[in-house]
Amino acid sequence: MTTLAAGIEFELPDQLAAQEPPESRGLSRDSVRLMVSRVREDEIIHSTFSHLPKFLEAGDVVVVNSSATINAAFGAIRITHAGARTPVWFHLSAPLGASRWVVELRQSSLTGSTPLLDADPGETLSLPGGAKARLIEPYMEIHSAIGGVRLWIAELSLPNDPLAYSEEYGSPIRYSYVPKRWPLSFYQTIFADEPGSAEMPSAGRPFTRTIVARLESSGIRVVPLILHTGVSSLDSDEDPYPERYRVPAATARAVNETRNSGGRVVAVGTTVVRALETAVSYNGEVRPSEGWTDVVITPDRGVRAVDAMLTGFHAPKASHLSMLEAIAGHDHLSRSYNAAVQNRYAWHEFGDVHLILP
Repeated sequence: MTTLAAGIEFELPDQLAAQEPPESRGLSRDSVRLMVSRVREDEIIHSTFSHLPKFLEAGDVVVVNSSATINAAFGAIRITHAGARTPVWFHLSAPLGASRWVVELRQSSLTGSTPLLDADPGETLSLPGGAKARLIEPYMEIHSAIGGVRLWIAELSLPNDPLAYSEEYGSPIRYSYVPKRWPLSFYQTIFADEPGSAEMPSAGRPFTRTIVARLESSGIRVVPLILHTGVSSLDSDEDPYPERYRVPAATARAVNETRNSGGRVVAVGTTVVRALETAVSYNGEVRPSEGWTDVVITPDRGVRAVDAMLTGFHAPKASHLSMLEAIAGHDHLSRSYNAAVQNRYAWHEFGDVHLILP
């Protein structure tokens, strides 16, 4: 058994990792499975995402992340101070200025790739198209749980701006459970309109225009915010680090009106929860705001802006499980995850989803 920071224990068979998007099998995005948790009743319902509208109610508001995913992965050559040259993967995570970015280095392994943790300040990376990057210093002194530095601040020397460069030379970040490379379009949700996420805000992936229209015709509003995701914490149980977000005035107003009228605020993804919980005051009012958030949602902190959430299934040691426990409670979350394993739900960005209702 794996014991998580959230205190949840389950075993995740490798076979439950979704290796490809449902479209590759001729299915629609909204054909993925949907587990519905009703926390107060301690009830678990097995359904499909196409039935999402029937589990929500008129007066609810669904808050989605409209950040678009970028091609954040690049093949690179690491050049050490001794002159050794080694092929590595170079991942963009978040911009810190015109030419400085938070980055991650990964090395190839038998299971795909693992974080490269023994780099030193001043090392350089040779990137496609004659571009280069130089490691400046560890990012916020964030170290891997197994030792070494995982995230770096790097100075980039690119032939054009980073987004244009990534579009020409990069590819979507993927891990060993997705053996085939898929175009960037498979990593975009229908809400994506502002590039900036290193990895897809995947809870919104099953939505289709038809589902949104059915929600709105049922009196359920769908409103956007932005949280640009950095590289994920798949390799350890480290806390999430700062990410850029923006909660527009119209979205803050819709959330406040919904709560004041007795409706439920349904966050689509951990990114939306984090953004809303950053923008909420102690009295529960969500304010328009933007910047960097370092909020970490735990059971002790709890949530003040969110009543329900739609999320993917998270791997053992994922820090997001602590957020889910804050919403669902320890006992119900534990039961849900064991039911998901027993019923062979699919994990990760191309997998199934979990709706947690009060």
